[in-house]
Amino acid sequence: MKKRKLGNSELYINPVGLGCMGFSHAYGAPTEKGVAVRTLREACEIGYDFFDTAEAYYGTSPDGTISYNEELVGEAVKGIRDKVVIATKMGVSHNADRSLKTDSSPETIRRSVEGSLKKLGTDYIDLYYQHRIDPKVEPETVAETMAELIKEGKIRCWGISEATEEYLRRADAVCPVTAIENRYSMMARWHETIFPVCEELNVAYVAFSPIANGFLTGKYTPDTEFEGNQDYRAAMPQYTKEGFAKAKELLDMLTQMAAEKNATLGQLSLAWMIKKSLILCRFPAHASRNGSKKTSSRAILF
Repeated sequence: MKKRKLGNSELYINPVGLGCMGFSHAYGAPTEKGVAVRTLREACEIGYDFFDTAEAYYGTSPDGTISYNEELVGEAVKGIRDKVVIATKMGVSHNADRSLKTDSSPETIRRSVEGSLKKLGTDYIDLYYQHRIDPKVEPETVAETMAELIKEGKIRCWGISEATEEYLRRADAVCPVTAIENRYSMMARWHETIFPVCEELNVAYVAFSPIANGFLTGKYTPDTEFEGNQDYRAAMPQYTKEGFAKAKELLDMLTQMAAEKNATLGQLSLAWMIKKSLILCRFPAHASRNGSKKTSSRAILF
């Protein structure tokens, strides 16, 4: 595939990248370390060159140890760091009820970037996201801190996840934003109004969940048994009976098209994204402890 430029940066990446969250977080018990690292290395070998992770992606393995996603990515890219682009995130932690606690103070940003550099085993981060907007901290303050980190060589560029137009414009005026990462798929199109802003500012749109947390693969239904309290999909609206019923017409259409084109529903969903000038960062299907498959995704619009 022809590589695409990542926003206003000098980074070029393949249209299909790799989201790594599911190896450690939100999709059941963490994948065994050796399996996860081997899968990530195999992804590199077949052409994946953009990896998306986060400080907040971690889970507890069956033996009680904590699996940090950044450590898996760091282990996988040893010896080939210059061949991959790594994006990671800061600014959120998880409450007991799975809600997010935000903290984007300059002190936290600096503490977080040092922790991520250590876990990733690298001395720079290619793309550093503010994981969620913190209402307690002005965008200018966040942008000023990111500008300092760029000057210090700790990050190459920065981005905002779940950005709004106002926040993006204010932040970009202080330190140019390279990418935003918002939800986008056939089923989630409410952020399309920010596309012209991204084009105006030369900001890449990284669309997470381009196959709706696996829903658009057609592999899951409201009767699917997900993997316990570490699997967040069971609580997602598309997997309720009501949500599934609302989306059935779309799934039926994709199923018919897939048969006509000898493709999978997931392939059609990703092709639809790519036609919108997207770079797709999707989690591969990988075996969990009980042999089932986990799928999820990321994607990027320019």
